[in-house]
Amino acid sequence: MDSFTSFSPKALTFLRGLRKNNRKDWFEAHRAQYEQELKAPLAALIEEMDVHLATIAPEIVGSPRKSAFRIHRDVRFSKDKSPYKTHVACWFYHGDIGTRMQSEAVHGGAGFYLHVSPGECFCGGGIWMPPRPALNKIRDALVHDLAGWNDIVGDKAFRRRFGELDQEGMLTRVPRGYAADHPAAAWLRYQSFTAGAPLSDDEITSPRLPQLLARHYAAMTPFVRWLNAALGLAPRHSRL
Repeated sequence: MDSFTSFSPKALTFLRGLRKNNRKDWFEAHRAQYEQELKAPLAALIEEMDVHLATIAPEIVGSPRKSAFRIHRDVRFSKDKSPYKTHVACWFYHGDIGTRMQSEAVHGGAGFYLHVSPGECFCGGGIWMPPRPALNKIRDALVHDLAGWNDIVGDKAFRRRFGELDQEGMLTRVPRGYAADHPAAAWLRYQSFTAGAPLSDDEITSPRLPQLLARHYAAMTPFVRWLNAALGLAPRHSRL
């Protein structure tokens, strides 16, 4: 596999075209462009980021085969029958559990994410809509280590870089079994624990993208490790 150089602006041009022409015939006519401008560079980027992660958070790994999301949409239960996603994305995951993909979700632990879509690129991390057993473990950890959690998500540098956590799916009330005035009440209402930083199209197409992602992921490592510890997934100090 070739080493990563950059995503070409043609990669974003392809995605803009796919957004306007989300049909199998158009995609097949432009498949070579997709393979050259998006699929191959993404695989190379995943391999390079895996090298960076070996020193940032050795327990988090990337694999071109497992980390890259498919371009095809699962339309079985969707009213929108558009066959393709209009973005490409990848996921870096805890090596002890690998990945298990269900629709758009990757469960099993917290990790790092990259999303490439013209004008809507971002990187992030955490765990998105975990299944109930994992969510319950995170809630238990919030009760027992609220101070540790607040130290991480309330850190000024973390907030400057990533802002507030995403509130998707947030409950209107504290879940059953917890007092409404519980010290962790605000966090117990979360059903997803993710944070991220926007990336410009120029940053996505820069040859310095791996270094930029490495800085973001390093800053997010305490957050990801806290969530993984709640799920019983330990950090590592090396890949050996």
